[in-house]
Amino acid sequence: MAGARMTAHQLQALLVNRLLRAHGGDGRAWRRAIGPVRVYDVATHPHCNWAVMPSGSIRENAAIERLCDGVRAEHPIVAG
Repeated sequence: MAGARMTAHQLQALLVNRLLRAHGGDGRAWRRAIGPVRVYDVATHPHCNWAVMPSGSIRENAAIERLCDGVRAEHPIVAG
């Protein structure tokens, strides 16, 4: 379902699920490391309107950033 619009909450759940599959660990810890998905106005961010500000360990943050790079290609625009 590439390109389908999802909510910020659904996007965070997708990120957590993919991190769990790839790296294991605890879903609650990954959700905390990812933090909230910030959604911006499409008028000012037409190519990708979301971002995360990882706050985990160096290793967790690197995994989150790598994953987000790929997920942005699949889901560049999300609903608030």
